[in-house]
This record gives sequence, C-alpha cells and structure tokens, in this order.
Amino acid sequence: STFISFSHRLLKMEEFFPESFRLDLKDERNAFFELCKEEQIWICKPSHSNQGRGISLLRNPAAVNTLQAKLHSTEEYLLSKRVPYKAPQARIVQRYIHQPLLLEGKKFDVRSYLLIACTAPYVVFFAQGYVRLTCVNYDAASDDLTVHLTNQYMQKKNSLYSQLKDETVWRMENFNSYVNEKFGKTKGLPKDWVFTVFTKRMQQIMLQCFLAAKGKLDRKLGYFDLIGCDFLIDENFKVWLLEMNANPALHTDCKVLRDVIPAVVHESL
Repeated sequence: STFISFSHRLLKMEEFFPESFRLDLKDERNAFFELCKEEQIWICKPSHSNQGRGISLLRNPAAVNTLQAKLHSTEEYLLSKRVPYKAPQARIVQRYIHQPLLLEGKKFDVRSYLLIACTAPYVVFFAQGYVRLTCVNYDAASDDLTVHLTNQYMQKKNSLYSQLKDETVWRMENFNSYVNEKFGKTKGLPKDWVFTVFTKRMQQIMLQCFLAAKGKLDRKLGYFDLIGCDFLIDENFKVWLLEMNANPALHTDCKVLRDVIPAVVHESL
C-alpha cells in the first residue's frame, strides 16, 4: 500500500463526480425533477446499501415521472396518517456516464482501497485493487442491469456468469498491459498510464473525499476503516468516482480475488 501525500490542488466536484442529487432532501429533489426533463439516463440507488441492491435506471422522462409520483404519494400517505414525519428513503440519482471505456467490448470499473489507519494523527493509505467487468458486451440501450452494473453480486444474476467468472475480474497488471497495447499509441497515453496518471488521479480523488469527511472522523478515538472506492474511466480516459463503500466485499471466489484480497486485508491489519 502507498502512503498518500497531499500535494495537489483540490478538484472541482464536476471534474470527478457525476452530477448527483439526494432524493431525501427537498431542495435537491426539486432541482433534479426540474433538470431531468430531457432524454437521458440517470441511475437511481439507495445511499445505504451495497451489492447493487435497489438500483434502477431512469431511462426517460416517463420513468422519472413515475418515480416523482411514487415519492409524492408516499409523502401524502404519511401526512394523511399523521405519523411522525419520516423522510423518504435516502436515495441518490446520478447522471449515467454514456461513453464508458470498454475492455474487449465490456463495461468495467475499478475497485481500489482507501485505508483510514488513524485519525490522531491522520494516516491514510491507498491500495490497488482489481478491475470488474460485465459478462456481456456493452449496449447503452439494453434494459438488462447486468450490462450496466459491474459488481459481482449483479453479474451473478447473468446466466453466463458461472462459465465466465474468472474473466470478469482482472488484475491491475493485466489492465495496465491491455491499456498499453490497445490504447497507448492511438490515444497518445504515457506508458503504464494505469500505474502513473490513473493511480495518481484515484489517490487525489480519494484524498479529497477524505478531507471532506475528516471533521467527522476526528471525534472518533481509535477509528479506522477500509473503504472500497469504485472508479469508472470514460472513452476520453477521464476518471470518475462512482461511489465509496464502507463495507467492501472481501470474498475470494475467483482466482484474481484470491491473489488481491488477502494481501489487502493482511496489510490493513
């Protein structure tokens, strides 16, 4: 793992985080429903969940209207019952990235790790993780969630998963060689882009997220946490943070994970 040092300027959020709104906050909810009139895809996900549970795609204004009506009727119902006001379930909607970089035609994202080792003093480490690919080729128009979501819990729902399991996870070294070979020349990337430019960018983004939350952490004596961070690279090689997970999966049910996960856990401890 690498000790993260802070030497960069801070990024603007739109430089690394797809536009997102919290549906449990009225102002953000209204802003989203104002904005999303045009035809484009949004991804809607619960904010306190993992494994892709409860995620849906809002493909068009009709889907957005259905969601708006559902939220409104829940609110009305709660008011009519005179129950103590309960905010709608915390969900966020996030602008869907249409042109992801593909590996052999498949959508992928990168899971890496942020270890907050100590909060007094602050000590933060980064560890490389692995690449997660879908079983089937990418098609933006598909209604099949396993085409759009790369996490393994979702991929297991695809009938091809059992035979392709070991191909859905790549080591970072494999990813680096692939990028060197396939895109190095055509995109004019520096050699080992994955381990230089991309890795630095992931660290910069993780550190900025840590700095945003550190005020909440310094009140917790003895706090440490291993956080799984998911990054997506688009076809222009722009790096996006999709989400940070406080309870990352540490199972080792395919070959690459048996190489990567035990070392991450061992080093964390």
